Order: sequence, then C-alpha cells, then structure tokens
Amino acid sequence: MFFYNLLTDTTSSSGNTGSGYQTWVLLGVAVLMIGLMMFFNHRSQKKRQKEMDDTLAAIKPGCKVKTIGGICGVVVEVNNDENTFVLETGSKKNKSYIKFDKIAVYQTDAKKEEAPAPVEVAEPVAEEVVEAPVEAVEETKDAE
Repeated sequence: MFFYNLLTDTTSSSGNTGSGYQTWVLLGVAVLMIGLMMFFNHRSQKKRQKEMDDTLAAIKPGCKVKTIGGICGVVVEVNNDENTFVLETGSKKNKSYIKFDKIAVYQTDAKKEEAPAPVEVAEPVAEEVVEAPVEAVEETKDAE
C-alpha cells in the first residue's frame, strides 16, 4: 500500500507537488531489480545448458540412459554427425534397438571426462661432490 500511495500521491502535506522525484527513484529501483534478476537467471540457465551439453557429449557405448519417454537401456552406438545414439533395451531373449536423438536423454550415468592433471617432471638434482682436504687423503695413504 505504501508503494501505491507513493506513486499516486503528488501532493505533500504542505500542499506542494514536490514528491515526483520519489516516483522516479522507485521506478529506477524496480527496473534495476528486474534487470538483476534477468541477468542472474540468464547466467544460471547458461550454466545448466553447458552442463547438459557436456553430459550429452560424454555419452558413449556402454552408458546407461533413461530417455524423456521413460525408456531405459544401454547405449550401443553413438553417431556424433547426426547427434543420435542407438539404445538397447529389453531382456536377454527379447532385445530391442531404438535410435534416439541425444536431446531425448533425461538421465544418464555418463560423466564428463576430466582432463588429466599436468604431470610435473622433477628436474634431476646434481649430486654435490665434497672434496676431502689433501692432508686427510695423505694421512689415509700413510696409514695403510
């Protein structure tokens, strides 16, 4: 109710019409809030889409898949050119093979392959040669 009165009330208690700036401030804040909500919604949607694309790209033969139609099975063949895969479903005796678009995947156990961490190669450590004083070497020769 406060916001409605703020927007519609153009006269102050002294009778002047000076509350017009309040309306513009309120509208500015509302537009800013809507803009921020749209920005953060777009970011999260983009993140979800990237995760889904990575998951679909990780599908390979042997992965278990559930489609949006509820059909469960194991991927037998993947065709990246057509963006499709062949799903094997059924029992051991009665197997069925169905071709689906990759976007029909609802759930899968395929995981994005992580890039292997770079292996650090240790540089060979040069052995430090400690020379004995000449006097010590002569004393050991004399002792023999």
